[in-house]
Amino acid sequence: MKYNYTKNIRLNFQESITSLKDALKIEGFGILTEIDVRATMKMKLGLEYENYMIFGACNPEFAYKALQLEYEIGLMLPCNVIIYEKENEVFVSAIMPTVAMGMVENKELQSIAEEVEIKLKRVIDSLANIEADK
Repeated sequence: MKYNYTKNIRLNFQESITSLKDALKIEGFGILTEIDVRATMKMKLGLEYENYMIFGACNPEFAYKALQLEYEIGLMLPCNVIIYEKENEVFVSAIMPTVAMGMVENKELQSIAEEVEIKLKRVIDSLANIEADK
């Protein structure tokens, strides 16, 4: 089962981060966490790693609705979005909430997951449609 929605984008790594933050904001998401995997691997393990960022994105309205339906759904929040560079190409990827929350047997929660997924896909698609600065 595919658990992510991923697109190759034409932006460089730094441009993609700025554009992601802007696109998430447009869809009503804030970023609760930012994890620089490259820096963490270097600091904790002394390893070199490619550019890789994890963003914990939260749409407060939908998070509140989900928490009202399933108190422990916080185990699956926030929605992770990643940007990474692999073989000189940049990718952006988001968790598919319908898959992640599909293990919780609650039809009302699934409806919320569908709405959030639509928004996250719009974010990813918007980045895939931006031309890189020359």
